[in-house]
Amino acid sequence: PKKGPWTIDPDRCTQCGRCLKVGCPAIYKERANEKIILIDEVLCTGCGFCAQVCPKEAIVPKG
Repeated sequence: PKKGPWTIDPDRCTQCGRCLKVGCPAIYKERANEKIILIDEVLCTGCGFCAQVCPKEAIVPKG
């Protein structure tokens, strides 16, 4: 079941990059600060695969 869109909890995220390696077009590094990973909620399909690979459980349903 879809739960998305998903968002990244900045307090939990360690910027390990595992979610980026999934290859999802909704996940990207913020251009002004390449250390911040974000999820574009318009592009997020809600599949949750990125949340499954996050070792810190930093990717959570938005809302």
